[in-house]
Amino acid sequence: MRILGIDPGLVRIGWGAVELEGNRISHVGNGCCASQGKDLATRLRSLFEQLTEVVSDLRPDATAVEQTFVNKDAAATLKLGQARAVALLVPAIAGLEVGEYAPNTVKKTVVGVGHAQKRQVEHMVKMQLPGARIEGPDAADALAIALCHAHHMGTASGLAAALARVAA
Repeated sequence: MRILGIDPGLVRIGWGAVELEGNRISHVGNGCCASQGKDLATRLRSLFEQLTEVVSDLRPDATAVEQTFVNKDAAATLKLGQARAVALLVPAIAGLEVGEYAPNTVKKTVVGVGHAQKRQVEHMVKMQLPGARIEGPDAADALAIALCHAHHMGTASGLAAALARVAA
């Protein structure tokens, strides 16, 4: 199963893909979609087009997007929310289900600490995906989101199987 993690942002949307085969997780690719244009609508369109190309090229089976945290600047939070909408919309148009994870959940899953620093996240991503050349912090975060989804999917499918056995 191929999982695409997406780290939404208005300047850059990070993406990272992993392949899950049984208990084995391997690196597929990672990168960033950089917004282009001067006005918000043009920037969002450029992110949409680039992320659509990533989804088309990688053909993931599942996707996961980081939830937005609210900061003190309401205008910045709103703009980030609009970029996050692009990150949710592209896989939805492709017919993919989208998992959503809070930043602390991603960090706790990948690092073991919910308030880990960015460099700790990147270090643990490199440890879990040896040999992967990571294209910057946004791509590292996206790979962490994909890893988080891979770990939580296993838990969810195991729980579903257990519930099915109990119901039978």
